[in-house]
Amino acid sequence: MQISLTEINIISFDVPFPANYGGVIDVFYKIKHFHSKGIKIHLHCFEYGRGEQVELNKYCTSVNYYKRKTGVGSQISTTPYIIKSRTSKRLRENLLKNDFPILFEGLHSCFLLDDKAFANRFKIFRESNIEHDYYNHLAKAEKNVLKKKYYTSEAKKLEKFESIVQHANAICVVSLTDLKHFQNKYPNNKTLFVPSFHSGESVNIKKGKGKYILYHGNLSVAENNNAAQFIIKKLFNDSSLPLKIAGLNPTKDLINLVKKYPNIELIQNPTDKEMTELIQDAQINLLHTAQATGLKLKLLNVLYNGRHCIVNPKMVEGTSLGKICLMDANITELKKVIQETFNIEITDEEIEARKVLLTREYSNENSFLKIMETIDS
Repeated sequence: MQISLTEINIISFDVPFPANYGGVIDVFYKIKHFHSKGIKIHLHCFEYGRGEQVELNKYCTSVNYYKRKTGVGSQISTTPYIIKSRTSKRLRENLLKNDFPILFEGLHSCFLLDDKAFANRFKIFRESNIEHDYYNHLAKAEKNVLKKKYYTSEAKKLEKFESIVQHANAICVVSLTDLKHFQNKYPNNKTLFVPSFHSGESVNIKKGKGKYILYHGNLSVAENNNAAQFIIKKLFNDSSLPLKIAGLNPTKDLINLVKKYPNIELIQNPTDKEMTELIQDAQINLLHTAQATGLKLKLLNVLYNGRHCIVNPKMVEGTSLGKICLMDANITELKKVIQETFNIEITDEEIEARKVLLTREYSNENSFLKIMETIDS
């Protein structure tokens, strides 16, 4: 395929490096892949704690940072906080200095999407979640009353604000479930399934058997904290198999819970290298979620790098990845699958099946070509 695009603006909701959590993983590896194709990238990112990153200069022609407007002023608006706090006159001025396509990363970055000054620009909305569904799930998972009220309020604002995506020339979604949502709600827009970009250039699975089971995630997020506690209390309450739980900033409740189990180890704030090694060395990567939103990038990471992958159905909802995972929703059956799989080596046939499916449907090159076809059509 001949690529006619030479330069592009990308608006990121956060500084996309280090690529150590879901949303920015997609942004960073998208930037890296576009750069490898000779496309010049003008990156615009909102900064609120991660700082300016020299690494981004390797892949971008220009990198512009805008301070996110956190605080009460952005919270009392009828515009959702995640959007209101990411407004910038300077960003608007910078985008008007060129006429290249604009890629809006997440609903967070879309405050300019309906601006008349950009009516004739090619605009892509890159969806990462159905945000109001995601915030409703956060509200259900949250125990703090004030936070629960905030998430519920934000969900209502986000559902109303979402209609701004009609101003995009193309909507690129991360899951097949989300594809149906946007196609049904905005039938006049061109909407296509473009899986998230990720670090997996090739399937890299170790032969032999591992000696432990791993659950990992950002443990400061209520969804992941709840999943870790579910795994401990429901799946390992009467098991002696070794379990490692790894991730960023675990809660005190989780730390105290792990202390009660001699066969369970908590690994706090591992580096990217350490996390990759944990995933590769595990006999089983166990992933669980209560909310089927977006595409779980940690699942892709596991499938590219880990041995056996055991999930619940919501983990793979809206994807075809259930074909290459072991899966059950029933707690008793999940326990049985974990026990049996702990003693079985992953086969060459299983590894080959992963290679075929991941290369065909979830490779960075495949996602890149889908975006390019949209721009060039």
